[in-house]
Amino acid sequence: MNKRIVRIASIIAGVILLSFLIRFVVVKLSNSDNTTQPKSLKILNLRESPKLKQARELLQSGEKSEAVTDLTKIIETSSGSQDAYRSLLILGDTYKNDGNLLLAKDAYLSIINEYYQYCNYSDIQNKLSELNLLVLFSKISTQNSEIYIVAPGNSLARIAKRYSTTVELIKKANGLKNDLIIPGMRLKVQKAPFSMIVDKSQNTLTLLIGDEVVKTYRVATGKNNSTPVGSFKIKDKLIDPVWYNQGAVVSPEASENVLGTRWLGITTDIPGYGIHGTTDPESIGYQATEGCVRLKNQDVEELFDIVPVGTEVTIVD
Repeated sequence: MNKRIVRIASIIAGVILLSFLIRFVVVKLSNSDNTTQPKSLKILNLRESPKLKQARELLQSGEKSEAVTDLTKIIETSSGSQDAYRSLLILGDTYKNDGNLLLAKDAYLSIINEYYQYCNYSDIQNKLSELNLLVLFSKISTQNSEIYIVAPGNSLARIAKRYSTTVELIKKANGLKNDLIIPGMRLKVQKAPFSMIVDKSQNTLTLLIGDEVVKTYRVATGKNNSTPVGSFKIKDKLIDPVWYNQGAVVSPEASENVLGTRWLGITTDIPGYGIHGTTDPESIGYQATEGCVRLKNQDVEELFDIVPVGTEVTIVD
């Protein structure tokens, strides 16, 4: 396992541990006597300042530009305060609602990095994941993408192969309803590779671009820790896969087919392991499979459209 994977796995584990610690501290403090509450908790119970209240009122009256200016000033002049945290949260939500996705993402990242003691960590992470996918599936250019001008004779399949991405991702990012493209068309294409880390101890699958977390999914892994550990790659992708169960061929339509709607096979030494959907969503979050990594169908369908064959998959204990 290379150093980059170890570093990313350590970051993810640290983030998860931090979120648990924050929740533990908040619960302990909230159960303590109010007369002995530390200063940090008293800050959480303070009412918002008149300036923040005024900014909210400006937003409600439709004066967004003035409200954004006031919120920005609060953040700059009250760094570290609950008012600054609330202002960032309002800014993030406002930017997102207005379609300014990259500004919204910056606001939420600032909360995670600077105001974790105030925020609902999982809620902010969910907001970030939603934004990451909105940006990924939009025409918004980022450092991980570039604009490709379609040349005569091009097809989406050729472009996807050239950039090691998927046809589905190109279509979603550019709002294409079919595979038809014409010379001169400008297409946003993902150029940075994705990777995935499956953490069996947490039953999570984390999708990354470089070292940046795109989204973390809940998964089910193998009973008795049977999911293989190591560095692998996606070797094939199937829609509505047939399940070959101990010599029996189970069609995609059969209720006995446990593979769900998508299959991403991985290059394990012993064949037959993969990442797939499920007919038993209640099993997600547990060691419940025969060794495969199982996701909810909507989650595996999302991944299927994003990651190409050849994507690195690292599974850790």
